[in-house]
Amino acid sequence: MTVRRQTPPGRAARLRLRHSLDVARRGADLLDRKLRVLLERHGQLRQDEEAAEAQWRERMAEAETWLLRGLLVSGEGALAAAAVADRADVVVEWTVSMGVRHPSGVSCTDAVRAAHEPAPGNTALVHAEAAYREAVRAAAVYAAHRTAARLVGEEAARTRRRVRALRRHWIPRLAAELAAVEQAVEQAEHEDAVRRRWAADRTRGQA
Repeated sequence: MTVRRQTPPGRAARLRLRHSLDVARRGADLLDRKLRVLLERHGQLRQDEEAAEAQWRERMAEAETWLLRGLLVSGEGALAAAAVADRADVVVEWTVSMGVRHPSGVSCTDAVRAAHEPAPGNTALVHAEAAYREAVRAAAVYAAHRTAARLVGEEAARTRRRVRALRRHWIPRLAAELAAVEQAVEQAEHEDAVRRRWAADRTRGQA
């Protein structure tokens, strides 16, 4: 029959705490690396968002300029008469960065004017229609970049909070508990060694 020697409770707690502390530190290091990647990616996405917003505003201003010119020439009735019943279609493409699913691009299909629908009443409205199609594409791109930046930024904020919780609370608490247990184990081992020496001295004295 094999008798297993059980680890004393203090030493078992020390092993458990050492393992937990090691896991927490390695986890914090991994999250730190993830956070750096997310912050870099977020910075790139924010730049893309700002550029896309500027492009969208420029396209909108151009479209509104052409629309105003067209209305001045033919009146508001010409705008209603040239309306297209079809709608533009936008498809959002998605990707995953560091576990975050976010838009990576868009594809747009312009509204198609039916054969029975009248064309714009003047050249300015023709230019306005084309400019608004460009504005729709720019708006879709801007929305995709803005959403991507927001989602990645939110994940970066969550990761930063997790790192802070590990570094400021969880790891120090585990380290303090481990130090207390190690001190208790060392004290117990010292007292045990003193008792063994006392017992050995007493045995030799009785011999």
